[in-house]
Amino acid sequence: MVKIMSGTPVVMTIAGSDSGGGAGLEADIKTFAALGVHGTCAITSVTAQNTRGVLSIYDLPLHVISEQINAVCSDMDVKWAKTGMLSCAEIIALVSKEVRSNGLSLVVDPVMAAEAGGDLLRKDAVRVLKEELLPFSKVVTPNIYEAHTLSGIDINDVNDATKAAKKIAELGVDTVVVTGGHLDASDVVYESVSDKCTVIPGKFLEGGTHGSGCTYAASITAFLSKGYSIVEAAMLAKSFVEKAIMNSEKVGHGVGPVNQLGSILKASYRYDTLLNTNSAAEILVSCDEFGKLIPEVGCNIAMAIPEATVVADVAGVSGRIVRVRDRPYIAGNVEFGGSKHVASMVIAAMESDQSLRAAVNLRYSEKVLHICRGIGLTISSFDRDVEAEQSEMTDLDVVSAINNSGSALLKKVPDIIYDKGCLGKEPMIRLFGKSAVEVAYKAVEIARLYSGIT
Repeated sequence: MVKIMSGTPVVMTIAGSDSGGGAGLEADIKTFAALGVHGTCAITSVTAQNTRGVLSIYDLPLHVISEQINAVCSDMDVKWAKTGMLSCAEIIALVSKEVRSNGLSLVVDPVMAAEAGGDLLRKDAVRVLKEELLPFSKVVTPNIYEAHTLSGIDINDVNDATKAAKKIAELGVDTVVVTGGHLDASDVVYESVSDKCTVIPGKFLEGGTHGSGCTYAASITAFLSKGYSIVEAAMLAKSFVEKAIMNSEKVGHGVGPVNQLGSILKASYRYDTLLNTNSAAEILVSCDEFGKLIPEVGCNIAMAIPEATVVADVAGVSGRIVRVRDRPYIAGNVEFGGSKHVASMVIAAMESDQSLRAAVNLRYSEKVLHICRGIGLTISSFDRDVEAEQSEMTDLDVVSAINNSGSALLKKVPDIIYDKGCLGKEPMIRLFGKSAVEVAYKAVEIARLYSGIT
């Protein structure tokens, strides 16, 4: 059978399944997808596992593991593969045989214990790992505990890690990467052919680490399949894992899993938010009547990414939307951090309701408020202290507006929050919504009703 060649690298993980979705082949497949390679798998064991540990393990029959590997390799052009949990000597020996017969370049993650707790490799299998799998592997990625088991060297610093890497390389593996997550966060990359050692510095980060080892080995595999050198792949993999840790979320009662897609989702949220805000600004200036609702200080429209906490997470017009010959005009570009004032309003509102991610400020008038009531918008207000120095709306102002609207028990932010100003501060109406485009269309509707257009 002729294998189908693809422009996208096809890689394989030969590993155990984590029912909690944080480690094992689940982590590998998510990593492969995030890095733009096609992931395939051969399941070696099924675990009953969660963030608190491994409860039980069931090894698949050897012929089932073999059939999975051959089914994929006979059909797809797999050049790089990685191993994860290989729980016993028989599985290790089988995988070694299949790797060689299919000509796979192999990255070995010598999984011995779960991050959340529980042994994943039987003691008698270490010898087979060293004698039958590592000699036919391109890369092995032990943490310091695994490196100690494979080398017999106690590891307390980078120098010890280097000695251990060289000792492990004597087993026949081309490159040894001793990961430093349990040491000083520095990784040691030893290339046996050139006798070259590279230290990749790192730093400890806040976040869940369940699945970090699997993710690291999987990402090295993905980068190697794309043609990167081992040192480049190790550097990129480290950066990828660090981001996955920073984006981790608490989903159970134990060690939180890393989030391989967190950075991609955040980038996507920022892009979508930027496009939405830009479209909203265009909607506002396409309506001549909107010019009548622009305050003396100018108008701005802004939208935040999900879970925004700072102005830099909110897109707005870098200048403002101003009135030129009674028509609205965008004086600036839409960018993150573009509007401190309206961004502060949005962040304050999100303290009470995460779904309200956008706002626009409008010129205050009783007629505008009357129109807003007429189209069914909820309205509330707060008193701006005469002596207050801040010009931005605060979360306390939002709480005050909620209380004034009678929605305190529901913690519901009104559609409209206004204030009548104070010394040196123009009175203002603020219109909130779930997106900038939604807010813009509401503002245009108000503007047309204000101008007597139906």
